[in-house]
Amino acid sequence: KTTKTPRNSKITNASTCSDTRLMEALRVWRASFNLLGFAASRAAAASAGRAHRFHIRCCSPAAAATTKPPQDRRRRSASSSSTSDRDSIRAIRLKKVEELRGKGYEPYAYKWDRTHTTKELQERYTHLENGEVCTEASVSIAGRIVARRAFGKLVFMTIRDDSGTIQLYCEKDSLTEEQFEQLKAFIDVGDILGASGSIKKTEKGELSVYVSFFEILTKSLLPLPDKYHGLTDVDKRYRQRYIDMIANPEVADVFRTRAKVVSEIRKTMESFGFIEVETPVLQGEAGGAEARPFITHHNSLQRDLYLRIATELHLKRMLVGGLEKVYEIGRIFRNEGISTRHNPEFTTIEMYEAYSDYESMMNLAEEIVTRCAMATTGKLKIDYQGTEISLERPWRRETMHRLVEEATGVDFNSFGDVESAKNAAKGLLGFKTESSENTSLQACSSVGHVLNERSLRLLLNQLLFNQRLFLTTQLRYHH
Repeated sequence: KTTKTPRNSKITNASTCSDTRLMEALRVWRASFNLLGFAASRAAAASAGRAHRFHIRCCSPAAAATTKPPQDRRRRSASSSSTSDRDSIRAIRLKKVEELRGKGYEPYAYKWDRTHTTKELQERYTHLENGEVCTEASVSIAGRIVARRAFGKLVFMTIRDDSGTIQLYCEKDSLTEEQFEQLKAFIDVGDILGASGSIKKTEKGELSVYVSFFEILTKSLLPLPDKYHGLTDVDKRYRQRYIDMIANPEVADVFRTRAKVVSEIRKTMESFGFIEVETPVLQGEAGGAEARPFITHHNSLQRDLYLRIATELHLKRMLVGGLEKVYEIGRIFRNEGISTRHNPEFTTIEMYEAYSDYESMMNLAEEIVTRCAMATTGKLKIDYQGTEISLERPWRRETMHRLVEEATGVDFNSFGDVESAKNAAKGLLGFKTESSENTSLQACSSVGHVLNERSLRLLLNQLLFNQRLFLTTQLRYHH
């Protein structure tokens, strides 16, 4: 039974079609028929009393020669197919939500009393032998379903919470008939489930919760990212961090580490007698740095305001007011480029202390970094991209011109004029006359500016990598 034939592939009457085209059409039809196994499936369908359908793919030599659609058409087809799949899955799951509510269940619960986390269970009952069941006490856990396998009267699920994963062992005999049917018909991967029961270790050694009762806490309306391929789109990972954390659980460790770092910074600043303050985010004038600001409008004042590009100026005013040690951990907004390494909105810490100099700031910086390292890793030697970096004190303290001399053999402090310094820098960096770096170098007005040129700093980064040090440019003599 033929359901549809493409317009440009119509089979014409043999009397009006050449033998060559007719034979080609029959050859293509037969190849498609045999390739898809229609002969066998048609016989099976006939024995079952069902009609068998198939499509004639193409019948003309031109159409038969084109085995794949154009690239852009394939992409559009894949995109529309993906969207269609998501829409259909969402519709199916919304229907499940309605059916659950029709049966008297609320698929978005308000509360679930949890007795343990998955990590606590894994640590507490690791001593159980294979096949052993602990019936001393009932446990109650909750988490997102990340895997589900059903085998007749047995359903296995893996749930993940903030601390780890554990398996749920759901047997028909231990649940009510209604609950087991609900388990098989209404629960999907991605749902958040609360479950209670006893602890057992399966014959294969998998610690599991032997479920006697469960409740759907949150019904997921869309599927999780593909388990095999994961979430690899960089843009989507940064824009939708919540999906990134579901697909890549290790990402959440970055957030936990950051929270520890911020907490330890605050503890360190307080131990040194600093006061944390909050300065205005909306400012009448953008200052404290050279950056393009975001502009907004205040309706009541009928004037434009700027999102701050630095906290510096208002913090200094705190010292003018009489506070001797102040700091702020705050958001900064700069209307500039955007990438995975530079965000227009980011967090900085600035601190100001009366009656002290850069040596005091170096001491404070050493203290902050070493304390944060101990709080997050428990050691002062850390691995960074395969390289071990020691943060042990004291750190080396050096001036820019001495480091350049050490790395290149050129003493910029000996140059009496800026042109000599520029020529020396060109020789070190191998600039071409027409390069943009050379243009930037030519704009330098002093030897200090030449030393602070970006390209020269990048060269130093390569030559002096894996050294803990403070780098300063002496603007005036310090006694």
